[in-house]
Amino acid sequence: MRILCLCFYFEPDLSAGSFKNSALVKELSRQLPEGSEVEVITTLPNRYAQFAVSAPADERRGNIRIRRIALPAHQSGMLDQSRSFASYARGVLRLTRGQPYDLVYASSSRLMMAVLGDWVSRRKGIPLYLDIRDLFVDTIKDVLPGRITTFAMPVLSQLEKRAVRRASRVNVVSGGFVPYFQQHFPGIELSGYTNGIDQEFLEAAPDSVQPISKAVPEVLYAGNMGQGQGLHHIIPPLARRFEGQLTFRLIGSGGRLQQLKDRLAEEGCSNVTLGDPVPRDQLIERYRQADILFLHLNNFDAFKKVLPSKIFEYAALGKPVWAGVGGFSAGFIRDHIPNTAVFPPCNVDAAVQSFASLTMETAPREEFVARFARSNIIQRMAAEVIATATGNTAHL
Repeated sequence: MRILCLCFYFEPDLSAGSFKNSALVKELSRQLPEGSEVEVITTLPNRYAQFAVSAPADERRGNIRIRRIALPAHQSGMLDQSRSFASYARGVLRLTRGQPYDLVYASSSRLMMAVLGDWVSRRKGIPLYLDIRDLFVDTIKDVLPGRITTFAMPVLSQLEKRAVRRASRVNVVSGGFVPYFQQHFPGIELSGYTNGIDQEFLEAAPDSVQPISKAVPEVLYAGNMGQGQGLHHIIPPLARRFEGQLTFRLIGSGGRLQQLKDRLAEEGCSNVTLGDPVPRDQLIERYRQADILFLHLNNFDAFKKVLPSKIFEYAALGKPVWAGVGGFSAGFIRDHIPNTAVFPPCNVDAAVQSFASLTMETAPREEFVARFARSNIIQRMAAEVIATATGNTAHL
């Protein structure tokens, strides 16, 4: 059996998609029958310009083959991203030409990855397994200017319908996506394998309660700094309100980093430190050193459906979590993660008020960690991918 995995990000790149897909490929490798192969077609590391790491263009690890496509230099703009994906898509079509596979697995945070998976699976006449990590069509209307959206939406919607209807199985990483699919694709069967907690974070989880005794606690955010996170809207005024009471450390990069820097300068914030993306082992150490972990999504309707992977990392570390999210994420955090303060996105007054509800301590979250360990989730998902490839889905 040969399974083709199409994923834009893969280890050693830094992203939620990279972490999930890397774990899935390893589990597929373990579960597949002898003589099988998993072929990954991904990109050379490119998530952040500030995070330079090398990886071979063609790599073998037992029954796993990883082929990485070089992309042109790019920033985080939509035009640059489109050009990068076009380069990736051309590479995929070239590398898969004449190659036999039994299933295409496509991990899609951008719509065109699902479309690419659809194209390859149709050309090969094989099943397609879609892993949906974002509702691109639903999100894009909040991001693009209205005139562009008016012309683009009908085309994008048709591409989405074609890809989803082609899929033999669709997995969604957030329960908040389910109503969207039920509305637009009545009768579709969905799986719900969420993101999860990787082993590195399980090992870093606290085993006892540890009070936070710093006179000025540190608030840490680590991740992307783009339009979707909206940090440029919330951090500058929030940091200004907590001058002398909290320090803020932000680690990462993204398309709105310069706007964030400009806003911080306008507010005159002296309690905010910015740092470049770091490898995972260093990131975990930064988590340990911090006192409060911060999460924020921009105030877009589409983001009320998502479930950020960052939630799982944060929760495992046992730190107080301060989250500006709405909709499904807000409910998930309140229902599953103790010692959290949730406030409406971009609402500074609500953020200030919610902070008072946090208990200044690090404490184990044993029930959450046991339920959402990545290894448990990925084992079941890999089994489903293999069953889809063989057509043995009666038990699913």
